[in-house]
This record gives sequence, C-alpha cells and structure tokens, in this order.
Amino acid sequence: MNDELTVLAEAGAAAVVTAMATDLWQETRGAVVALFRPDRRRRAALETQLDGNATLVREAADPDAVRQALFAYWTLELTSLLHRDPAVRTALERLAAAVGPGLGGEARGRELRQTNTARDSGTVFAVQQGTQNAYGAKAGPAEESQR
Repeated sequence: MNDELTVLAEAGAAAVVTAMATDLWQETRGAVVALFRPDRRRRAALETQLDGNATLVREAADPDAVRQALFAYWTLELTSLLHRDPAVRTALERLAAAVGPGLGGEARGRELRQTNTARDSGTVFAVQQGTQNAYGAKAGPAEESQR
C-alpha cells in the first residue's frame, strides 16, 4: 500500500510541477488547494508555497531544472497528505490523469526511450537523466598482453 501511495504522490507531484507556468496552472493550483481543504491552517501556507514555486519556474533560466528540484518536495507533501487523509486518493488520481494530457506536446515532460544492446561479451553502461560512474577491474596479465 505504501508503494502505491508513493507512486500516486509522484504522479501528482509530476502533474503539479509540470503545470507550473503553463496555461493549466490556475486550474491545477485550484485542484491542489482543494486536496488540502480540511486542513485550513496548512492551506494558506500551501497557497503561498504553490505561488512561490510557480514564480520560480516562470522566472528561471532553466524551468525544467527548477521543476525537477521541486518534484521531490511535492512528492513528500502529497505522500504525507495521502497518509493523513486517504480520502484524497481519488481526487489526486484525477488530477494526475487530467494534467498530463492537457499539457499537449510542447509543455509535457520529455518522453525518454533508450535501447542498449551488448554483443560478444560486451558491456553496456547506460543512464538517463542522471550521473553514472562505472569502475571496472584492473586488466589482468592476460588482458594486458592482448593490448
């Protein structure tokens, strides 16, 4: 169940940060605020947080980098909300489903595809959107003689 909630929170967070500084922002902002309605004290701080985050995205030289940084924050917020109030699950599912298709091709997050094939005792080291460090063993005497 916790994994399910985390995946849902991540989908919701992706929808929130992707919609920032787009035409769908006000509608998405309203849907997020509605998720927190029972918690009135938290809601005011949340509205300020949403507005500040959207401003950061709008004014950034690299909006996608800002969105990526905000993704973790909103994942934590939404995971916490789902644990406190499981009744918001359906509304968060609707939000995640509605925002993605509504953004169209240009504003939607990139879709990454990668195919890696190793042949003849080859090794593939592949990564997307991250850093990869690969350290191999030192070449032995037999391998050094083949060089």
